[in-house]
Amino acid sequence: MYATERQVLIERQLAAAGRVSVVELARSFDVTTETVRRDLDQLEQSGALRRVHGGAVPPERGSTIEASLPERRLRQSDAKSAIARRALEVLGEGFRGSVFLDAGTTTAAIAAQLSVRLAGASIDVVTHALPLASLLAEAEQSSLTLVGGRVRGITAAAVGSDTVRTIGTLRPDIAFIGTNGVSAEFGLSTPDPEEAAVKSAIVRAARRVVVVADSEKLGSERLVSFAALADIDVLVTDAAPDAKLSQALADADVEVWIA
Repeated sequence: MYATERQVLIERQLAAAGRVSVVELARSFDVTTETVRRDLDQLEQSGALRRVHGGAVPPERGSTIEASLPERRLRQSDAKSAIARRALEVLGEGFRGSVFLDAGTTTAAIAAQLSVRLAGASIDVVTHALPLASLLAEAEQSSLTLVGGRVRGITAAAVGSDTVRTIGTLRPDIAFIGTNGVSAEFGLSTPDPEEAAVKSAIVRAARRVVVVADSEKLGSERLVSFAALADIDVLVTDAAPDAKLSQALADADVEVWIA
């Protein structure tokens, strides 16, 4: 097989899986790992991928790259809706208590479905995300608290020391957390330090932490880690994690729910 043929197949595998491994590619193509690394180097130079330890990821998965809200709303929208439905099962029938909703498009899908569920229910909802508050503001017979702070434009969510301090005074029964990456070694991560500080505060505050992440986030690592796997209780996603991440989640006693 010519190098150009291998590289086309590598790009296809990367598009399908979101990550490729040097060792697995070498085994698949029956070539040496050095040959695969040369292929990856050439593909990186052309902008087709980004090299990481042991393999490669798509170029847009750089540790500090962050898509805008409109861009993220268009990605995996069906998966996010399914994840939201599955995640809300954690509330059970007749839930009465408090819920914290983190910023993000998957948590926004939860907010949209929760606003319907709130009819006739007595649930206290807290969020620091303006788009989520807008979705929930008109729900009847429920309490909505918007945590303030400096609003970060790309996520339309409050961040900063005042936001972190306020969250530290709360003890929600359940927190639904979004993330940009879920990794066996790095835990949960996000590109921005201020967003990470807020997410860490929510994780520390909540009695039970439910992370919602579509399969594109699995195996990804962003610049700032905000929680270890052992800090969370449930991961809701749309596809089973790979063997390495599955084992790490099991070791951390995290329940994995597939939507």
